[in-house]
Amino acid sequence: MKRPKYTLKAERELTIFEFVSEGPNGIIPKLIEFTESNLKNFYNLAFGDKDEKTGKINDKVISNNNDTDKVLATVASAVLAFTDRYPEAWVYATGSTNSRTRLYRMGINKYFEDVENEFFIFGESDDKWLPFEKEKDFEGYVVKRKIK
Repeated sequence: MKRPKYTLKAERELTIFEFVSEGPNGIIPKLIEFTESNLKNFYNLAFGDKDEKTGKINDKVISNNNDTDKVLATVASAVLAFTDRYPEAWVYATGSTNSRTRLYRMGINKYFEDVENEFFIFGESDDKWLPFEKEKDFEGYVVKRKIK
């Protein structure tokens, strides 16, 4: 994916990534974390601002740093790196609010042509997994790397 993105720092296992958002609201540290669920090879993607006091993700704060596209491209880059390392992983993401889940859909829509050859993409609707549809609202999303 050849889109502007921030430089990522990752720990050795490639399950935690850090980067810095830069914009009119300053320099804002961000975290991306992949956590395995109780299902084998099924990981939750958590993303948000890094709380400076706890070092944990705060996914409730709204940064408004005018760099949404660059941030989404950076998160996508982390998903690529993670699934390069763990090609059998299914990565699940949902927003902490409905508007954030909608933002994920908009991001998938925007970069769909970039990622459809690399990933299987499904949306969650009424406890069912359906192939991703650009105009359909979903409760969450899951991607799986296509093994070539």
